[in-house]
Amino acid sequence: MIGLDGVAKAFGPNRVLQGVDLDIDSGTSMVIIGGSGTGKSVLLKCILGLVTPDAGRIMLDGQDVSRADRDAFLARFGMLFQGAALFDSLPVWQNVAFRLLQGRNRLSKSDARDRAIAKLRRVGLTPDVADRFPAELSGGMQKRVGLARAIAAEPEIIFFDEPTTGLDPIMAGVINDLIREIVTEMGATAMTITHDMSSVRAIADRVAMLHNGRIQWTGPVGAMDDSGDPYLTQFIHGRADGPIEAVR
Repeated sequence: MIGLDGVAKAFGPNRVLQGVDLDIDSGTSMVIIGGSGTGKSVLLKCILGLVTPDAGRIMLDGQDVSRADRDAFLARFGMLFQGAALFDSLPVWQNVAFRLLQGRNRLSKSDARDRAIAKLRRVGLTPDVADRFPAELSGGMQKRVGLARAIAAEPEIIFFDEPTTGLDPIMAGVINDLIREIVTEMGATAMTITHDMSSVRAIADRVAMLHNGRIQWTGPVGAMDDSGDPYLTQFIHGRADGPIEAVR
């Protein structure tokens, strides 16, 4: 469904992406791993068109995304942002229904609220949460609201940006389980960027490691431990010694 061919991006002298080649099949949960500052978020922003690559092509269903109608293109995506990224001034239900209230095909407020409450229920939140404001929620609840918003329009493709950052291990496990269940239920194509290995093992079908601006290794999640790749082995076991230089 998504194909990256030689994608490169630099910011001044900082060459973040140096020729990324990657294919993500329809209905697959792909997780991109790599250390902080390796370009995972930049890669995601390139796919969404928030950042324009310097070179290479990004294809969606065989069509170059740079030539796609932006509204139709973005309508196919849902996004769970790092930190949830909720609108502080809007109640929870309006956060969840934000996309549903926009554009030519927007729903009435009543229908959008009903849809939002249904999605809140799907992520384990009760209807009384709908009229609260984000500041009244815990970090885990905010993350669930963000997930409800990501799936509100029932997108074909969902991106997850560090979905468990800032959560305790138990809540992180809950969010991982929800992501896995929802992606499977919807038959969606998922792309997650994370350095949390518990998330990788919980939600990935396939894994790609980004290092030095290129895909260092890619394969099924079950093949990680026996990959024989020294970069991947060092990363997944969190070892200070190895080919990846730790910043001291």
